[in-house]
Amino acid sequence: MTEKVEKRVAGSLTRFYVVALFIVAMLTLGGLYLIRKTIMSLNYDGRVVNVAGRQRMLSQRLAKLAILKTGKIAYRDSADFDSLLTVWKESNQQLATRKLMVGSDIVTWKSGPLDEMFARLEPVFNTIYQGLNKINDDNLSLSEKKQALDIVLQNEPVFLNIMNDIVFQFDKESFARLKNLERIEWILDIMTILVLFAEGLLIFRPVVNTTRRAVRLLTESEDALLKANRDLERSNSELIRVQKDILRIEEEKYQLQLAEDRIRASALIEGQEEERRRFARELHDGIGQMLTGLKLHAEKLGQTQFTDEKQRERFNQLVRLIQDTIQTTRQISYNLMPSVLSDFGISAALNLLCQQTSQASGLKINFQGIEKRIALSQAIEIGLYRIAQEALNNVVKHAGAENVNIRLEQNKNSIILQIEDDGKGFLIRNLKNKEGSFLTQNGIDNIRTRTQLLDGSMEILSEPDHGTTLEVKIFV
Repeated sequence: MTEKVEKRVAGSLTRFYVVALFIVAMLTLGGLYLIRKTIMSLNYDGRVVNVAGRQRMLSQRLAKLAILKTGKIAYRDSADFDSLLTVWKESNQQLATRKLMVGSDIVTWKSGPLDEMFARLEPVFNTIYQGLNKINDDNLSLSEKKQALDIVLQNEPVFLNIMNDIVFQFDKESFARLKNLERIEWILDIMTILVLFAEGLLIFRPVVNTTRRAVRLLTESEDALLKANRDLERSNSELIRVQKDILRIEEEKYQLQLAEDRIRASALIEGQEEERRRFARELHDGIGQMLTGLKLHAEKLGQTQFTDEKQRERFNQLVRLIQDTIQTTRQISYNLMPSVLSDFGISAALNLLCQQTSQASGLKINFQGIEKRIALSQAIEIGLYRIAQEALNNVVKHAGAENVNIRLEQNKNSIILQIEDDGKGFLIRNLKNKEGSFLTQNGIDNIRTRTQLLDGSMEILSEPDHGTTLEVKIFV
């Protein structure tokens, strides 16, 4: 009778255990499937956004070539006007029909807002496309081509604005899918915990009770007690081994999570820097060139005679405004991605940054760097430059300082960047909130994140009315 009960209990516990493991396995596989599916979707979203961004670039390039062709101005652009126009049209058709050819893959999507945006874009695109075709038609007269060019230039800003809305909508929907994945992942984690909790109640607790009864029976004899002690020793050894395995697994999981966070943050920062480089190129090569051409045309127009001195003054104001706009565009392009950083290295870039910041803010900024160029990777140079930018911005906005000293030093295996000011300072403990994480309003979190991504260390020394010193050390 006792043997039947033991078999029945053992069978019941085994079934419970198998079912629990099956549920945990299914939840794990389901989570992996959803994560993989979402990653593939986000990858496709990135491709679609790239094509949409290329559409904006192509429209601007075609408009520039149209201006040059209509004005019969010589240019060195190696791209064929017909080829660019064909690629522009085909990409627009693929985006509008929601079937985008990317290599050997066909990317599709479903979105009511995007369909409505592409519907608004269609007539604008057709108008520009027809105008570009007329400009490219050698059989039309110059006046007809100029009329077509006016239509193209009137509709291009509308086209660019709608394409911007489309790109932002793609990004918004991609972010929404990512948030949905996070919610599903939370649900799966909670379900897994509940299953494990039920497993503890329905399996491990009965096993413990059965073991307790067996031990109590074995204590009736000395031999049984010795045998039970040996069993307990073996159980303890196994339990210790299991505990060590659990601790090791938890540590690996924690390290994996840290690595994933660093990869995600690194990808975001790299994406930001790439977008800055792209914007800088577009400002310099696109708008900057167009403004320069506008200035040249204005200067030629200034050679004509004006009947009224007021007209001459207004014209001079217009030329000055164009020059200020060109200078502002160049400054914005430089701030996005300074060319001196790639041309002459981090030391020259920091020196120029100090001069520009000093001129703009009125602070006395002293830079002590290395005269020769330091052989560093592009990632380290950009990271150090952005850290210095953020630190100087904090000094200008919050420190109330008069003097700032910046020092760049190279040791045997490290690069040290130190920013010191004589401002009002602060208490270090005020930088932390209740959870102990650094606040972001003063840019400290941005500096800390970039330092960690470069495998470096950051130290802040400050006291009220005694200034602040920030030291970043990057190991190379």
